Amino acid sequence: MTMQYFISIVLVFIVSFICFFTSKYIDYRITALILLMTVSLVAMVFDILPVLLTAILSGLILNFFFIQPLFTFHITNTEDILLFLMYFIIALVNAVLTFKIREAESKARDKDEKEKTIKLYNTLLNSLSHELRTPISTIIGAIDTLKENKTKLSETNQNELLEEIDKASIRLNRQVENLLNMSRLETGMLKPKQDWCDINELIFTVIQKITPVKNHHIISFIPNEKLPLFKLDSGLIEEVIQNLVTNAIQYTPKNTIINIDATYEFDNCIISVSDNGKGFPENEIQFAFDKFYRLPNTKTGGSGLGLSIVKGFVEALNGTIKLESNINSGTCFTIKIPSETTYLNNLKNE
Repeated sequence: MTMQYFISIVLVFIVSFICFFTSKYIDYRITALILLMTVSLVAMVFDILPVLLTAILSGLILNFFFIQPLFTFHITNTEDILLFLMYFIIALVNAVLTFKIREAESKARDKDEKEKTIKLYNTLLNSLSHELRTPISTIIGAIDTLKENKTKLSETNQNELLEEIDKASIRLNRQVENLLNMSRLETGMLKPKQDWCDINELIFTVIQKITPVKNHHIISFIPNEKLPLFKLDSGLIEEVIQNLVTNAIQYTPKNTIINIDATYEFDNCIISVSDNGKGFPENEIQFAFDKFYRLPNTKTGGSGLGLSIVKGFVEALNGTIKLESNINSGTCFTIKIPSETTYLNNLKNE
């Protein structure tokens, strides 16, 4: 608030100073309009009290330096008295009204944001209700079958049920993670924690987590031994890669090859996840990262949050993500994240 007072006073004095030294060329009535415009500009940015101070101070300056007789607050001309009074009234009313309009717009924006948030979470809950119910029902049904028919089931059948429970548990955990991650992004609570990480090792970790449920897909990754260490939030990067690979597994046919590549250029960590599946329609690419967006006629499963979360995480790391795709020739997501780099030997010597 103190800074607003200071800026308001300085601005009025600067404008008045310029007008005073150009008073030979412009009429004092024009000066009144210029000062009134200054009050309006301040009212568009600052709180009500600095704005009122600007209005009062500019009125007094107009009287003292520009209305005859100069350098006195005495006004002899009736027309100038009316000008001064009208200036004061218009400046004060303008200041108050502009501030009120700003206040109303701010409340409207807050209301709109609340409505959007409520709509978001309603959509999220409606979308996830089915996605959560399915794995929960699978787990409960499989456990009940194991309890009731434990002695009757063959070892093969028991293993099949346990595998179904495992798959459903992983799917359930993924949906809950997506829900929590979207909540973190929406509330602005996402704070990257940067530390040195080995991208090759990180990608191997992601592949190991996904392999048990990869559903006959081939995940290919050849480590880049020339990669330096990157100073990144390894947890966020892992989530990004996992979401992209999971998305590829879910929406491509069996036996699709999913390639993961990692490289760097000019202190940028570059990771790409590509597949040789059906591809992404060109007219749908612009919507790919929208919340709850799913391609028309895609199979059930998934809430449409994965790519939105990926984009949010990448942007939280000050990075960019690009989608390139062609029908029947596959899709490629390329992530570029600025990062400090160093080689392990350098790190040991620090």
